[in-house]
This record gives sequence, C-alpha cells and structure tokens, in this order.
Amino acid sequence: MKVLRFILQKEFRQIFRDKSILVMMFAMPMIQLVVLPLAMDFDIKSINLSIVDNDHSSYSQKLVSKISSSGYFNIISVDPNYQQAIKHIEKEEADVVMEIPPNFERNLVRAGKQQLSVYADAINGTKAGIGSGYLNMVIADFNNEVDFNIQKINANNTNQGGAIEIRQRSWFNPLEEYKFNIVPAVLVLLLTLIGGFMTTLNIVREKEIGTIEQINVTPIKKWQFISGKLIPFWIIGMIIFTVGLGVCSFVYDIYPKGSLWLLYAFAFIYLIAVLGLGLLISTYSDNQVQAMFVAFFFMMIFMLMSGFFTATDSMPHWARVFSNLTPVTHFVKVVRMIILKSSGFSDVKMEFLYLIGFAGLLNGWAIWNYKKTS
Repeated sequence: MKVLRFILQKEFRQIFRDKSILVMMFAMPMIQLVVLPLAMDFDIKSINLSIVDNDHSSYSQKLVSKISSSGYFNIISVDPNYQQAIKHIEKEEADVVMEIPPNFERNLVRAGKQQLSVYADAINGTKAGIGSGYLNMVIADFNNEVDFNIQKINANNTNQGGAIEIRQRSWFNPLEEYKFNIVPAVLVLLLTLIGGFMTTLNIVREKEIGTIEQINVTPIKKWQFISGKLIPFWIIGMIIFTVGLGVCSFVYDIYPKGSLWLLYAFAFIYLIAVLGLGLLISTYSDNQVQAMFVAFFFMMIFMLMSGFFTATDSMPHWARVFSNLTPVTHFVKVVRMIILKSSGFSDVKMEFLYLIGFAGLLNGWAIWNYKKTS
C-alpha cells in the first residue's frame, strides 16, 4: 500500500499541475449538462400549419379555432385548395398541411364520421411525427366534443349504442416532459466521456514524455500502476457525478426518487468499468492521437447504441445484443429507473452484476496487457 500511495501522490500532483485539465474535467461537463438538455428538447411547440378548408362550416371553423388555441401550432395560411397548400411544404414554410373535405359538418352530424387528410414534411421525421401526433390529439379532443353535442341532440333516441371511454395516465412522468428522459442520460454520457478520455490519455502521455521507462524499471507491480492511474480519476468522477446530481436538482427540478446510496453504488462500479476501458485503450496505443481516435470510436458506439436517443427495444435483434454488451446501456437504464421510478436493488440487481463483470474484465485486461519490463 505504501507503493500505491506514492503513485497516487504522483498522479494527483500531475493532475493539479495542469490547470486546463481541471477546467475541462469540472467546468465543461457542468456547462454541457445545463445547455445540452435544453437544446435536445423534443417537446416541439412551434409547428407551422397550413389549412385547406373545403367546407367553410361552423364545425370546420371550430376545429381551426381549437387547433389555433392549442399552443402547438402556428397557422401560416388558409388556402383554397391542396395544390397551393402543399407549396408551403415544398418551400419549407409549413411542417404540416390539414385538408378539411367538403360536407365535413353534414357527415359528422348525419353519419357520425368524417375523414380528414393530414400531410407532414417527413424530411425531419421527428418533427413530422410529433406534429402529426399533436394534431391527432387536438382532432380527437374535438371529436369527443362533437360526439357529446350529437348525443345531447339525440338524447331521446333509445337505440343509442354504448360508448367506450378511455382514461390515460402516464406513470413516473405525468406531463410527459422530455427533460425527465434526457437529463439523467446526459449525466451518464458526460461521466462516460470525461472518465473514458482522461484515462485513455494517461498512460500514453507517460510513453510520449519518456517517464514510462523509468516506471518500468522500478519494483512497482502492474496492478499497482494501473490502480494508481485509475483511483484519482475515479475520485474526480464521483465528484463530477455529485455536482451533476446537484445541477439536475436545482436547474431541472429532477430529484432522485430512489435510494441515493444505491445510485452511488452503481456510479462507483460504473466508473471503475469505464475508466478500465480507457486504461485498456491506453495500453494498446502508442501516442495520444491514436488513443483519442480509438476512444472516440467507442464513445460514438456507446452514445448511439445505449438507449440514449432511441429505446433499445426498437433496435434490431443483433443491435440489442451488441447494446447489452456495453456498460453504458445498463447504467443509463439504472439511473433512469432509480431517479424516476424509485427502483430498488431487486429491480436492478442484474445490471449491478453486469457492471461488476465489465469492471473486472476491462481492468483485468488492462493489467494483463500492460507491458512492464524490469
């Protein structure tokens, strides 16, 4: 332990000697945690809509008024025909076009049904899907009002059929705000980037400045050397994680509903795993440029296949298998479950075992691959 203590003293002196690294490790993640979720908000509230009203009835006017007052749409034009309305999409002035057919009111009152046409600009598939979904919800609400009015008119009709009433409730995120999904994932991503990149450059820096040869001829054991490289950044990572939870609480009003001790236990193991990956890359690399490119390759895979942007359930089978082989996937899932659902250890124990396995494998591999000559 005395040897390990001396290695840790050396590493901390080296870290605190370079002030720019301290700024990168502490200030930049916090700024990104504040800014990125605001920029990545999928709750779209400014959708440009063109309307074609071929009926000009009181019901069609009520529908247009309801859409306008929903707060999600900017009605940029009311066109006489579909050909003129679709030009707004072609010129990127409109995101969605809604066409109200002739005899809209008559068919609603007499037949009880009527089709509407909705056309969306799918170049931005996300915005098109969300915009169409918002419009469908407004139309469905309008349809319920129409049904209620028709039932009042036909109140004396004993042959009226029964109606199915659907009551929907969203658990753990009642208002379906996107920040509750993205903020915990951004915290995990920043922890991964900082931990992965910093340790990736650590051993390579020793190789480039020539101090690795001096270390190799000392009686330091391989596990002591790797541990000395890992522990300082593990401590820094835990501090960043703590500050990040504070930012989530004070900036986004997201407080962990589950056990903080369980959350920190997972962060404890996860940091060991991701730092081990960085050290493993560093043992294989000959210079910092090579190490950066290899680390960037893995970080992009972790970012895109961890469920950060899209649910892993929507991926093809081979992608889900590969996603489960990355520690980021499990930690993103656990952080969301503990913070939002108040999940206990019994709910996430398999993820805990996965992370322990990853941590042991990656760090053991790094120790084995580190070439020490005496």
